[in-house]
Amino acid sequence: MKDNLFNSVTAQGFIPPMQHLAFIGGGNMASALIGGLRRQGVHADQIHVVEPFAPTREALLAAHGVQAREAPDASLSQAHLVVWAVKPQVFKEAAEPVAPYTDKALHLSVAAGILTNSIAAWLRTERVVRAMPNTPALIGQGQTGLYARTGVSQDDRLVVEQVMSGTGQHLWVGQESLLDAVTAISGSGPAYVFYFIEAMSRAAERMGLTPEQARQLSIGTFCGAAELARRSTDSPATLRERVTSKGGTTYAALTAMQASHVADHFEQAMEAARLRAAELGETFGR
Repeated sequence: MKDNLFNSVTAQGFIPPMQHLAFIGGGNMASALIGGLRRQGVHADQIHVVEPFAPTREALLAAHGVQAREAPDASLSQAHLVVWAVKPQVFKEAAEPVAPYTDKALHLSVAAGILTNSIAAWLRTERVVRAMPNTPALIGQGQTGLYARTGVSQDDRLVVEQVMSGTGQHLWVGQESLLDAVTAISGSGPAYVFYFIEAMSRAAERMGLTPEQARQLSIGTFCGAAELARRSTDSPATLRERVTSKGGTTYAALTAMQASHVADHFEQAMEAARLRAAELGETFGR
């Protein structure tokens, strides 16, 4: 007899036992979630994946021992939870052959931008949770925003939290529109960090350091400062002020940034990301 999918007790309460999950799409985010589930003890034969791309199916088998199918079939009717890890522009097309088998399942979408109104209509169910993860989820260090429709129960939420637990931290938002803000801050956020690391590395090399030294100092500084901020009870502003002595080197750098309105431009960039996230939801959700 197969083990229950979830049989642990968390701080929030008991997670109802489940037997089968289905993943529609088997790319990087699906692989990250499947890896987390396998580490929790979920059997490979409890996970059903639909993935049309043969090399991706082979990668899932090699990495997680999970067999993937090329196309959806009636076996999907066994799924208690269906995770949608497809590109937003193909979600509607992918949903059509799946919907007849999964109207009783809980659905979790990690497809960027697709609104739950559209997902609920395409899949003919109100049990829809939408997630906005980011790429550090691939190494278990992600930040994920979650939004649930009214048809999602508390037990459903616990199941979603357990599935997402292998990817890092999560938070729930009460309005779906706030996922656009999550997208702008953390969804796109890793790119901002990489952008600044690139700039710091270029500056380091211009100052005479080797590329290897520039990489170590730039990445190490970001990691160390972020970890200090995470562990500290002080605000980022307070931590910044402690590094900044009037007339010192840090003061000179921050004064140059303020003169160039770096903070203002950065906030404007994140607002542009938020607006674009909303536009994508309207475009691909039709």
